[in-house]
Amino acid sequence: MCGGCSVAVAMNLISRAAPKDIIISCATSCLEVTTSMYPDTAWNVPWIHAAFETASSVASGVEAGTERLGKDWKILAIAGDGGTFDIGFQSLSGMLERGHKVTQVCLDNEQYANTGCQRSSATPYGASTTTSPSGKASIGNTTFKKPIVEIAAAHDIPYAASASIAYPQDLIRKMKIAFEKQPSFVHIHCPCTTGWKFDTSQTINIAKLAVETGMWALFEIEDGQFKITKRIENKKPIEEYLKTQGRFKHLMKNKDEIKKIQEHVNKAWKKYEMKEQNKC
Repeated sequence: MCGGCSVAVAMNLISRAAPKDIIISCATSCLEVTTSMYPDTAWNVPWIHAAFETASSVASGVEAGTERLGKDWKILAIAGDGGTFDIGFQSLSGMLERGHKVTQVCLDNEQYANTGCQRSSATPYGASTTTSPSGKASIGNTTFKKPIVEIAAAHDIPYAASASIAYPQDLIRKMKIAFEKQPSFVHIHCPCTTGWKFDTSQTINIAKLAVETGMWALFEIEDGQFKITKRIENKKPIEEYLKTQGRFKHLMKNKDEIKKIQEHVNKAWKKYEMKEQNKC
């Protein structure tokens, strides 16, 4: 993996919460290509390489098979944001709608990092990617991030949550719940040193700063009840997060766009607080 890769950190934490008897369906991704290059593997459990768009459907089939055999195995599907938000969304939605006892994790580095750092629907507004480059006629990506946790929860599943590698205890706790209350979905923020253009020593600091500025909210939706799991009373200005990454460098002289992002974050947090109070 790249130096400072957050995906390795995320998988280390997931493994601490995972039961012994587990089968993993893993979509094409940075995780897949770095841990399973033939003839070697980093996996010590049953593990299947699924196509970009099929981690959820493969996991669905494995779950059906283990149930038929009477085996009490936990099933875990893993994909990046491309294989979750975009290419794999159809199979994810189908899996959740059918109620398969599977936990799906999205390791979100906010781009198609494995294939050249192209834009996905998880890419933040204003970020420069290889398919949404900044320039004289463009501020970079022009859409805001898809609310994937809330979309997953809308399938009326028992558990959905967001997590961050900067808050390991919170992540491990949520994964333990996710394995017990299936189908479930956990969305993990995974800063990418290569695509986001920051020093390899800063991965955890940037992940933490995303939470401290409100760019990444930590919450869970358990049995339909929304709960903020990390409340930041005095959030830092969003610019503190943006200026740490080369993908936002072009925005530093564009105060109007920074203001637009700040307003979007403020609005999202008001929505979260209203959801927690059952007011929306």
